Amino acid sequence: MEDQNNIKKQMALYFIFAACMIILNYIIQKTNQIVIAPFVCGSFGSIEFIQLFYCSTSPYNMPELIGSIAAVVITYIIKFFLDKYIVFKKSSLKIKETSQEFFKYFGFAILTTILNIGIQFILTNLFNAPLEVSFVVALSIGYITKFFLDRKYVFTKEY
Repeated sequence: MEDQNNIKKQMALYFIFAACMIILNYIIQKTNQIVIAPFVCGSFGSIEFIQLFYCSTSPYNMPELIGSIAAVVITYIIKFFLDKYIVFKKSSLKIKETSQEFFKYFGFAILTTILNIGIQFILTNLFNAPLEVSFVVALSIGYITKFFLDRKYVFTKEY
């Protein structure tokens, strides 16, 4: 019974932090779009490297791409440490163990991202589900899967 209550508490924290990271990701991307990109491109856009790899919108919207990458990296790192120290209550600060956990966490993040994309694609393209429905279903399945993968394979050792 205590183990089941522990799993419920871990899941609740895991999903609360996931929701917080979705919000933070959005804030980072909007800040990049509204504040950072206009400043960087207005101040340094004449530098060819910055123009090409940050300010260019053709053929790809580079400010959006860079903002998205930055948001994912920042929220991913924050979520890893929240999960390790708060959700799964690991206390090790050893570089070797934390590095191993981080790379497993990252690997499972890639797998569940592929799962999310696949589910969302199937729901919207084969079942004509609205984007919002497919997004919520895909994220829910992805986060539930990632929680159990992290719990079983990433944050396993007691230090």
